[in-house]
Amino acid sequence: MEISPDSWVLWEWRGWQLTATVAFTWLVMAILVTGSWLITSRLSEGETVSRWQVMLEVIVTTIRDQIKEVGAEDPNRYLPFIGTLFLFIATANLLTVVPGYQPPTGSLSTTAALAICVLIAVPLFSIVRRGVGGYLRTYLRPSPFMLPFNLISELSRTLALAVRLYGNVMSGTVIVGILISVAPFFFPVLMQLLGLLTGLIQAYIFAILAMVYIASASRARPGRDKHPDTETELADTEGD
Repeated sequence: MEISPDSWVLWEWRGWQLTATVAFTWLVMAILVTGSWLITSRLSEGETVSRWQVMLEVIVTTIRDQIKEVGAEDPNRYLPFIGTLFLFIATANLLTVVPGYQPPTGSLSTTAALAICVLIAVPLFSIVRRGVGGYLRTYLRPSPFMLPFNLISELSRTLALAVRLYGNVMSGTVIVGILISVAPFFFPVLMQLLGLLTGLIQAYIFAILAMVYIASASRARPGRDKHPDTETELADTEGD
């Protein structure tokens, strides 16, 4: 059993390797792109709509509502990024029901790449919302002496995002492998069902934490004055 898809080399030529991580990542992206194209090419505004369109509307509406619950004033601004994160992680985890498939989220390189995307998105959304000066001043609060600690916090929460997702996905793979060797017919089925639920939960947690970080950095000063308990709530969220 391969614990990480990074160790599964599908093709090699003159030092170039195609690992399962890369192959399955592109497979997930191909499924998402093809599925979105097929559904959106047949959108209807009439009384009769397809089941796929209904499912798409439910997913988009749910993600938008969750973004709004975090505190974002304009959910549509963040919907493409947060929605893509959630759908990619959820699809990558749900495909574990396919024999021979290993989720790319079980690779630390994939989860680190997703966390880096969040690390880049936080200042970008904040600069668009507050300007360069407004964003940089957040590192000097409540005093300039907090600058190194705020920088460490920015990097540590990115590391926590990557390790949390990687650890949960990889641990599920290891547990299934152990149970297969003990009881190859009964326990793996239950663990597979539990793994699907866990995969969706991990996708939700990753997307919500990403939105919390973005909303925290993008919130204007007046908004902070209206919500004095925001920093405490975010700290409790990261602790969970």
